[in-house]
Amino acid sequence: MVAATELIKPSDFKGGKPTWCPGCGDYGLQSAMRKALSNLGYSPEEVVIVSGIGCSGNFPHFQSTYGFHSTHGRALPLATGVALANPDVKVIAVGGDGDGYGIGVGHFIHAARRNLDITYAVMDNQIYGLTLGQASPTSQMKAITLTTPKGVDERPINPISLAIGAGASFVARGFSGEGAHLEKLLEAAIEHKGFSLVDTLSPCVTFNRLNTYDWFRDRVYFLEEEEGYDKADLSQAFVKSLEWNEKIPLGIIFEDEGASLQDLDRIISKGINPVKQKLGIDPAVTDMKKIFSEFK
Repeated sequence: MVAATELIKPSDFKGGKPTWCPGCGDYGLQSAMRKALSNLGYSPEEVVIVSGIGCSGNFPHFQSTYGFHSTHGRALPLATGVALANPDVKVIAVGGDGDGYGIGVGHFIHAARRNLDITYAVMDNQIYGLTLGQASPTSQMKAITLTTPKGVDERPINPISLAIGAGASFVARGFSGEGAHLEKLLEAAIEHKGFSLVDTLSPCVTFNRLNTYDWFRDRVYFLEEEEGYDKADLSQAFVKSLEWNEKIPLGIIFEDEGASLQDLDRIISKGINPVKQKLGIDPAVTDMKKIFSEFK
């Protein structure tokens, strides 16, 4: 991180001009992300943002950090490679509900169970926005979309309960209509040592006329204001993960302190950064004959 005397502003993270639809919820996550990184003292060159395909896929293009725009559903494998190759950078993966909970759902589950120290921010708009409004894995039943003119017949994926069940050590839900709250959630997620999911309710103002800003504002509440809730209690977390239609909790739903994958890695745990090591084998310090004898 930068020295305390160097002031990093949210505007320092601005990249290209966003091309999302006016009013898109993704702007809310973008603003909250820049503020969170600035508040935590990161400079743009210390951060790598990896995305997949979809409206969310352009996220790295609109930031001044290092970025990697990967293929559909593959943000997490790329983020895994970056994080394990260079533990000196803060790795953030971003995606949408179609990208992360559809074609990428297998990677999502395994990234969670490995407890890799990365943050995964999902812009969940319950629709495929980039391809003009098809039903996504989180679309609600009976929702009218381009591919379901008579309503969705399939039950939606619950990313919160799925993440908890897969072993994620930090699971939270934010709402792009509550920027200050989302900003604090992202700060906590980025600082958490382990896999952090921030499922962000990000209304698609063009194609999803059901899950609007007003629809969410009538239902969301802040979990930290609920007396007696223990985010370390797995059973309580599962109960909260099932709340949806009438009441939707925002906040840290589950958090468990434990060793991340980097903490357990035999190389990284010794303070060795793989990308800073020389390639190949140094004969001066390695017995080459002994190595080759093992292949006989």
